[in-house]
Amino acid sequence: MNNNKNKHIGSGFDDFLQEEGILEEAEAIASKRFFVFQVKQELKKQKLKKTELAKRMHTSRSSVDRILNPKQPSTVESLSKVAIALGKHLEIQLV
Repeated sequence: MNNNKNKHIGSGFDDFLQEEGILEEAEAIASKRFFVFQVKQELKKQKLKKTELAKRMHTSRSSVDRILNPKQPSTVESLSKVAIALGKHLEIQLV
């Protein structure tokens, strides 16, 4: 019998991330990536460029680039401004 069993076999990926202490960080990054994906899809749908989005948000293009960078943290206020500029609303929920 093999005593060198992998402790992660049979557990879920979320369990692994939790054991590593990075579940919350991974979820935050995934949420931001999904938000950015949705914004980019909406920009295509509305045929808008980031410069126009920046104008609607009363900010700079570089600020929009930072908000749309999944690796950069953003405030809820910033994300909400993007949604409003696109004629949408931001929905946040606890699950």
